[in-house]
Amino acid sequence: MQIYLAPMQSVTGYVFRNAYHKHFCDVDKYFTPFLADRRIGTKDKNEILPEHNIGMQVVPQILTNRSDVFLEIAQQLQTFGYDTVNLNLGCPSGTVVAKKRGAGLLGYPEELRRFLDEIFEKCRLKISVKTRIGIESEEEWELLWKLYREFPMEELIIHPRLQKDQYGNVPRVELFKGAQEEVVFPLCYNGDIHSKAQYESFVAEIGRDVPVMLGRGMIKNPGLAGEIRGKERISLKVLRRFHDDLLAGYCEVLCGDTNILFKMKEVWGYLGAFFLEMPECGEAEKALKKIRKCKTLAEYKGIINGLF
Repeated sequence: MQIYLAPMQSVTGYVFRNAYHKHFCDVDKYFTPFLADRRIGTKDKNEILPEHNIGMQVVPQILTNRSDVFLEIAQQLQTFGYDTVNLNLGCPSGTVVAKKRGAGLLGYPEELRRFLDEIFEKCRLKISVKTRIGIESEEEWELLWKLYREFPMEELIIHPRLQKDQYGNVPRVELFKGAQEEVVFPLCYNGDIHSKAQYESFVAEIGRDVPVMLGRGMIKNPGLAGEIRGKERISLKVLRRFHDDLLAGYCEVLCGDTNILFKMKEVWGYLGAFFLEMPECGEAEKALKKIRKCKTLAEYKGIINGLF
């Protein structure tokens, strides 16, 4: 069983990864939020510095539709000791897609082929790909799947939704299952596994254990990977320690209450569901509303003390 943490832009950065890895050692591989600029600046460099990812298997993700930019970023990543990179062909954001990047490139198969030809021929690192199944129609997947099988991918991570689905509609698990029957390189599944029961239902449907990438489900419940592996649901005591280390990490690297609270509120946008599901947290909904409205760290810490 292999479990990966998805690259959620602005959420699963190195501060989050370090806090998570300290308290929940149940993830086999972490993917960084995407790198898009040919020159890796200070912010992106912090994501990939080896000293910021100690003890973790980390794969940097690249978002571009230009082979020269991909190769230049990959070359820089090699100098930091990385041997594998991940290509983002899954981001459904309208602004990204409009530039034919992320899932947007899926709508141009011949351009995608030329791009893949170039990077697989010239890149010195191993390349994995994270993809959706098309833009508008499931029928697009047949051509994409045929195209992908022409390249020596380290791994293909399939999120079986269309770009137009965003994060709605039901993932087409049957398409992933079909790919498993014609597999020529390792496959990983990504999409709507938010509980142990959903994981078990997925495994029953495809008939085998496969690597899975968890994103929103893991932020909602940091203990999800452990539960899938057979551990008990995490306690509030453990969650509090994780929260406090995450907050301390943001306080160390960010300036000002506003910036720190923005990051914490982003996490609470997912994590709040964990508390709403717990009967012993009867006042959770009120506390979560206060978190969304608070403006100072002192106020925030008071709310957190009451919530826990």
